[in-house]
Order: sequence, then structure tokens, then C-alpha cells
Amino acid sequence: MTYNGWRNRETWNVALWIGNDESLYRMALDYKRRYPDPSYDGLAHLLDKHVGHATPDGVRWLDSDIDQGALDEMLAELG
Repeated sequence: MTYNGWRNRETWNVALWIGNDESLYRMALDYKRRYPDPSYDGLAHLLDKHVGHATPDGVRWLDSDIDQGALDEMLAELG
């Protein structure tokens, strides 16, 4: 079972916010430029530290249910 094409609601919600909020998108692009092999885990820690612990919908950036592999792929495709 999937949630809007993602493994679960948590993964979908994080991807939605990163892909559709200009400041989060720019932060992800900047993170991607700074690190040669960026991972969602690294970005999540950055977001947790500088943006707050969760998306505006309340999903924690570091939620253990998040499909990090899928978000690694999303991050690789940004820009």
C-alpha cells in the first residue's frame, strides 16, 4: 500500500514540503551543492536544527517511518 505514490504519509509529506516550499527547496538545493553525495539523513538533521523539528503539518523530519531511500532519490533529482 502506498500514499500518493510514496511508501507512507510521512515520506509523502516531507517530499511535498521540500518540493513545494521555496525556502525548504532552496535549503535542499544548497545542501546538495555543498555535499558531493547528499543524503536525506544529512538534510533532515539540517532542517531539524534550522527550521524546526517537523514540517508545518507536524511530520518530524527525523521520523523513523520515513523512507530515506526514496527521499535520497528525490534529493538527487532536485535542481
